[in-house]
Amino acid sequence: MLSKEQHVEISVLVRQGLSIRAIARQMGCSRNTIRRHLKLQAQRQPVVYGPRAERVGKLAPFEAFLRQRVDTARPHWIPAIVLLREIREQGYTGGYSILTSFLLTLKSKANEPVVRFETEPGEQMQADFTIIRRGRDPLLAFVATLGWSRATYVVFSRREDSAAWCAGIEKALHFFGGTPRKVLFDNAKTIIQERDVYGPGEHRWNPALLSLAERYGFTPKVCRPYRAQTKGKVERFNHYLKNSFVVPLAATLNQVGLVLDVEVANSKIGPWLIDIANARTHATTGEIPQYRLDKEVHYLLPLPALQDVPSALIQAIQPIPVESLQHPLSVYQALLEVRA
Repeated sequence: MLSKEQHVEISVLVRQGLSIRAIARQMGCSRNTIRRHLKLQAQRQPVVYGPRAERVGKLAPFEAFLRQRVDTARPHWIPAIVLLREIREQGYTGGYSILTSFLLTLKSKANEPVVRFETEPGEQMQADFTIIRRGRDPLLAFVATLGWSRATYVVFSRREDSAAWCAGIEKALHFFGGTPRKVLFDNAKTIIQERDVYGPGEHRWNPALLSLAERYGFTPKVCRPYRAQTKGKVERFNHYLKNSFVVPLAATLNQVGLVLDVEVANSKIGPWLIDIANARTHATTGEIPQYRLDKEVHYLLPLPALQDVPSALIQAIQPIPVESLQHPLSVYQALLEVRA
C-alpha cells in the first residue's frame, strides 16, 4: 500500500505529463498500482494511505536493556529517572518523555493522593525503620528526614532494637549538623513502652531513647494510633529509597549472583545521599534538600560538646561505613561502573 507521500508524488508526475510506464519505473511499483491511483482520483474517492515507514527512534537501542532492568527488578519497580540516568551513561541522547512513554507499556503506575503536614525550619525530624528484607540475613534501613528541608540520612542495619534506633538518631543529628526540637516516631515498642501512662500524650519512653533525648535536647513525639500518615515525609522517602537505591543496586548485584547486604548497602548509601537524594529537586518543595538544609541548620539546636559524644560515633559521623564485605570493595565498584 502506498503512503500519502507516494500518492502525492504520483499526482505530481501525472501533472508533469509522464506516462504510466514512466511513473511506475520511477516510483518502483507496478503499472496497475498507478492505474488504481488514477482511477480512485478520477472517482474522487478518499485515498487510503498506508503506514509510514517506521523510523528507528533514539530509545530503540536501549529498549532491550530497559526490559532486562525491569524484569530483573520485579516485583519491584525502578523509577524512570533512575533508568534515564543509567541509559544516558550508555549514550542515550533522547528526552525523558520518550522514556516514560515506553515504560508505560511495561507497567502502569497509579498516583496516590498525599496529605501534607508542613513544619517550620528546625522544628521536626521524622524517624523510621523500613524493612528491605527479612530472613537469615535481614536488611533494614534507619531513615531520618528533616521536616522543612526534606534532607535525609540513611544507615542500614540487621536489627531494629533500641540500640539501633538510638545509633541511627545520633548519627543523623551529626549528619545534619544540629538537633530539631522534636523527633517524630511511629508506635514501635522499642521506642514507646506505654502510651498515656502519665496522662494524655504523656508516654513512657524507652530509657535509652529518653537519655539520648536529654543529651541532645529534642522532645520525642509519637504518631497517634492508626495515623502513620502524620509521618508521611519519611514514609515517602522510604519508597524513594527502595525504588531508586535498593532495587537498582540489588538488581545489578543479582545479575552476577551477589546479594545486597548491610555492608555493601552502607558502603554505597553515603555518595547516593550526597550526590543524588539530597541533591535532587524535591517534588513537593520544588527545591534541593541540601540547599534548604544549609538554611535549616541555623534553626537547629547545637550538638553536644565533642567530649560528650561517644568515640565510636565520632568515627561514624559520615554515612559511608565500610565494614567487612563479601568481596573486596573494588569488585563491587567495577561491577557498578559497567551496566549490562
